[in-house]
Amino acid sequence: MIYLKEFNLLNEDAENNLLLKEQRTYVKNRYPCHIFPERGLEKIEFDTITFIYGGNGSGKSTALNIMAEAINARREREYGTCETFVNYIANCKYKFNKRPREIKIISSDDIFEYLFNVRRVNYGIYDKREEMLEEYFDKKYKNSDSIKTYEELVNAVDAKKMTLSKFVKSRVAVAEMPEQSNGESALMHFASAIKEDGLYILDEPENSMSASTQIKLAQFLEDSARFFNCQFIIATHSPFLLNIKDAKIYDLDSYPARVKKWSDLENVRVYYEFFAKNSQDFAKK
Repeated sequence: MIYLKEFNLLNEDAENNLLLKEQRTYVKNRYPCHIFPERGLEKIEFDTITFIYGGNGSGKSTALNIMAEAINARREREYGTCETFVNYIANCKYKFNKRPREIKIISSDDIFEYLFNVRRVNYGIYDKREEMLEEYFDKKYKNSDSIKTYEELVNAVDAKKMTLSKFVKSRVAVAEMPEQSNGESALMHFASAIKEDGLYILDEPENSMSASTQIKLAQFLEDSARFFNCQFIIATHSPFLLNIKDAKIYDLDSYPARVKKWSDLENVRVYYEFFAKNSQDFAKK
């Protein structure tokens, strides 16, 4: 499903007019001007899955944030902007085929915070487990003559009846988060955050993911687009995501920025040439 059809960034003349007006108010921060005219990028026409590809400093994350703010995408936290940025997005034009149920941007910082919270919850549970270990052995081998209350009696009986693991689990009130790698936890976050009939803007979603997990993410995104009417706009340089069938890829490392096949992208060619050069190491023996 294609909800957002196209998005028009400001060309050089429009940026100059904007900056000329702001000179009268002594605005010093000119972000995000002078990024996209230098790459010859004015209009982005979207497919069901559209990638914004480029190296660090290419403007791919800036492009995503401009679009997200202009179309009022929901965020996990407020995005810091300057006056020029606000005026910039006010002059951007875009077209929807239809409005989706949800428009949301998920940044790499959102994923980092999610992973941090998962780990923090688990560390809290581990601390609690230590307390439970002490209580278990204390209750299990406690002299019955020292029991004074009904609650102490119940605890002592439980400790004697239960194995150590059952005793600890029965007293840890917080549901434990799955013990997984960061990449697997990040994949779970995307699976829970992405709903049917939505437009999702993802900023480098492959961060913290292994190659195998990136392949799983690519399949999840492809299935979400195909079967659940989702549209994705993604900033990435992951070859495992860029390989998604029929995705449109804008290469911000080229001038002018234009649509390319994934196999023609510089980063992907580096991988290919490296493995081709060392192909003998992978030959069957």
